[in-house]
Amino acid sequence: VTFFFNGGNEKVFENEERILIPSPKVATYDLKPEMSAVEITDALIPYVEANSPDFICLNYANTDMVGHTGIFSAAVQAAETVDACLGRLLDVLLLHDYKAIILADHGNSDIMINPDGSPNTAHTTNPVPVILVGKDITKENSKIKNGKLGDIAPTLLELMHIPIPAQMTGNNLVENIA
Repeated sequence: VTFFFNGGNEKVFENEERILIPSPKVATYDLKPEMSAVEITDALIPYVEANSPDFICLNYANTDMVGHTGIFSAAVQAAETVDACLGRLLDVLLLHDYKAIILADHGNSDIMINPDGSPNTAHTTNPVPVILVGKDITKENSKIKNGKLGDIAPTLLELMHIPIPAQMTGNNLVENIA
């Protein structure tokens, strides 16, 4: 995900640190739907506690990669694993006063069976949720607008109280950020 988030650039930027956890070596991810989510979480939690980074970009790829197999039970296990890992991570992030934005750039495991009954193994074009989490964030004080992928970077900058450059044509998706 870092490559895409950094605008297609492999280079590590100044003050950027990466924690890379290899994916499991299996023929298809339905054979290990938990992938490396637990290892990612186990590495990130102590890093957050020790270093207090300003920004964290994390990719739990489970529901995407397992969704490509078309195996429903494996996709459910992938989603349950991510749910458990994300819950553990959010507990730590909230304890350290972070805000978190949870999102996807496309669907995959949301439709596992095509109308003809065959397994769906492709990305979907369904809208994806954007979830904002923070100690002082409620439905009443922070509203998320509908948007597009190009709105994510301006939203992140706004959440971090960093000016949005004029070159960014996207919009902040969050109204009344707590």
